[in-house]
Amino acid sequence: MSGSEIQKTRVINELRGFIRKLLQDPKILEQSLAIARQQLTEGSSAAAMARIANEISDTTSVHIPEDPAEHSEADKLFLELLREVVQEEQALY
Repeated sequence: MSGSEIQKTRVINELRGFIRKLLQDPKILEQSLAIARQQLTEGSSAAAMARIANEISDTTSVHIPEDPAEHSEADKLFLELLREVVQEEQALY
């Protein structure tokens, strides 16, 4: 297996674990979106994204490292998707 294949496999496995958590506790999505909505009222700066990650880690069973440099690909993808969903909601109003 090449390095890129190993990386893809690792990311897929991490996403599978994350999706499993979401299916086991659907309130995680609701809580995460509420946190993102609250934090993104002032824009989607790196500091806002870090606050979102920290608050999600503090209030749900999802752990996202405090340091953005330590975020996995799945962490980054989840935060990015939260931001996109909130921005799309705001665009509707």
